[in-house]
Amino acid sequence: MYENPVLDRTFPDPTIIRGGDGLFYAYATQGVTPQGTMTNIQVAKSEDLVNWKYVGEALPKKPAWASETQNFWAPHVVFADNKYFLYFSAEPNVNTKTGEELGLGLGVAVSDSPEGPFVPNDTAMIKGNTFVNIDPMAFDDPVTGKKLLYWGSGFEPIKVRELNADRMSFKKDAPAIELVKAIKFDYQFLVEAAWVTYRNNYYYLYYSGDNCCGDSAHYAVMVARSKNATGPFSVLMREKEGDFPILESSADWIAPGHCSVITDDAGVEWMYYHALNPKQIWSDSLTKKENKRVLMMDPIKYVDEWPMIENNEPSSGPHPAPVLHKK
Repeated sequence: MYENPVLDRTFPDPTIIRGGDGLFYAYATQGVTPQGTMTNIQVAKSEDLVNWKYVGEALPKKPAWASETQNFWAPHVVFADNKYFLYFSAEPNVNTKTGEELGLGLGVAVSDSPEGPFVPNDTAMIKGNTFVNIDPMAFDDPVTGKKLLYWGSGFEPIKVRELNADRMSFKKDAPAIELVKAIKFDYQFLVEAAWVTYRNNYYYLYYSGDNCCGDSAHYAVMVARSKNATGPFSVLMREKEGDFPILESSADWIAPGHCSVITDDAGVEWMYYHALNPKQIWSDSLTKKENKRVLMMDPIKYVDEWPMIENNEPSSGPHPAPVLHKK
C-alpha cells in the first residue's frame, strides 16, 4: 500500500525513471538538504516506487554559463547508451560586458551513475528571455527513432525540437515546433511541464498550468494527444473552450502538477507530481520562504483512450501500491 505524500519534503517538479540497476530514481528542482546545504538538483531513490530515500545532490558542479547563479529548475533524466543524461533549466550569469540579465536557459549534463555526479556541458542548449526556456523533457520516438526535446513555456507554447545523435544539442536544421498554446482561460493561461508517453498508437502530452506556487497557487494537470510525436496535438477540452484538468486540487491537497509518468511491471502507469498541503504551504530555505511542494503519486486509468486520475484529484488515505516483480 501507499499513502500520499510518498516523500514529505520540498521536492518540486519531479521526474521518475528506472535506472539500469533496476532501482527507481526521482529528480527535483533545487532544494535544501537535511544538513542545511543548497543542492542544484535533488535526487532520491527507491526499490518499490513508494518508499523513497533522499540521496542529495546530483549536479554538484554548476555549468560555466550558470556558475554564478542559484536557480536550477525542473530536471529530466534519461538512461541511454549506458549513460544518464540530465536536462535542466538554469539562470545564466549576468553578461559582465553589457550588464544584460537573461532569462532561464536549458542545459545538459552526463553521468555514468543515476545518482551522479552529473558533469554539465559548459555551453547552454538554448537561452532566452524570462522563463520561456524551462521544463525540458527528452523523449525517444519509438516509431521514428528520433531523439526529441520538449520544453516551455513562459506564456508561450510548449515546443519540441529534434536533438543530435549525441543528445547534447539541437539539430541545426531541425525547427522548434509549437504544440500546446497558452490561452486566456483558467489553467491554460500559462502552460508548462511537458511529459510525453506513447500508448496504443497515441502520443500523450501531459502538461500543467497556470500558477504553481504562492498564496494564489492555481495549478492542475491537463493532457493532449496525437498520432505523431511532433503533433498536431488535440487537447482534452471542457464543453466550453478551455482546458479539462485530469488532476486538480482537493480538500487535502492543492495545486497538484508538473507530473512524470512511469509504468509498473503490471503495465499500470503511475503519475508522480508535486502538491501543496493547505495546512503547511510554506517551508524555510536557505535563501527565502518557499512552497513545500511534496512528492505525490496516483495511478492512471484510461477512459475512451484518454488518461484520467480517479476523481480528478490527489488521493488521500491508503491505496494499492505499484506491482513490481522481484528480479
